[in-house]
Amino acid sequence: MGYLAVILGIFGLEWKIKNYIEETKTPDTEEEKCGGMLLIRKHHNKGAFLNAGQSRQRVVAVLSVLLTLFLTAVFILSLGQAGKGLLKWGLTLLLGGAYSNTYDRLVRKYVVDYVSFNVPFGLRKVVFNIGDFCIMIGALLCAVAVTKTT
Repeated sequence: MGYLAVILGIFGLEWKIKNYIEETKTPDTEEEKCGGMLLIRKHHNKGAFLNAGQSRQRVVAVLSVLLTLFLTAVFILSLGQAGKGLLKWGLTLLLGGAYSNTYDRLVRKYVVDYVSFNVPFGLRKVVFNIGDFCIMIGALLCAVAVTKTT
């Protein structure tokens, strides 16, 4: 079951990286990587994307759990269908990131973000984690898969 291994791999990698960031970085430091293209920094996101809803952490956490459960059900149902590889891989990436970020919301009460792009405009201030990228790529793959079948 390759899909499950990827989901667990994303979750495990994120858990390890986030713990490392929590233990070794402070919010006021940043470290350049990849020839200065990436910035490693510690950020606690108490809301959803771009801290949206940070004043309603409990609502964000409940929505995160509900959406993750819904996507898990869709994923399980897709496993019984022949083909649908693009949808299955999209859901796999999406769930790996969703499980990681939902875990953070429930256990830490915030999501640990740690990487930014070192660019001269506003995107430099946005801090991501690998789970975020998996969610974005997975959602894109799901959207392409759904539009291909309609």
